Amino acid sequence: MKLENSQTANGDIVANIEKDLRYISGIIKQKGREMLSNYTITPPQFIALQWLFEDGDMTIGELSTKMYLACSTTTDLVDRMEKNLLVERVKNPNDRRVVRIHLLEEGKRIIDEVIKKRQVYLEEVLVDFTPEEIHVLQKSLTKLHQEMR
Repeated sequence: MKLENSQTANGDIVANIEKDLRYISGIIKQKGREMLSNYTITPPQFIALQWLFEDGDMTIGELSTKMYLACSTTTDLVDRMEKNLLVERVKNPNDRRVVRIHLLEEGKRIIDEVIKKRQVYLEEVLVDFTPEEIHVLQKSLTKLHQEMR
């Protein structure tokens, strides 16, 4: 009997964690879109730039896989970003069939600015947290992220 009550309590806790994470994700997404309104890029372009910023040059296929988009959709996305001088296509000198997407300085600048604005926002949210609470939160989120990978 005690086991059932314990499982129910854990189930309730897990349900609350999932709900909080979902709400937090939604707020982050909304704030991110508000921040992007000052730039000439769309949210999907931001996500593509972020992947290139974090993982370096990649092919359309690799970027499509990371973004869960069709290659044709990613190609259109890259076309628009290339037109705005955020990225460039670079042919592999050893195999001209291989084309990698390379992040240009303007793309790096935008990603850097938006990420810094997001960090400022998070600092404002965490203002009433103690240093210990912030440390525990960071450690817990890192562990959760590692387990999900």
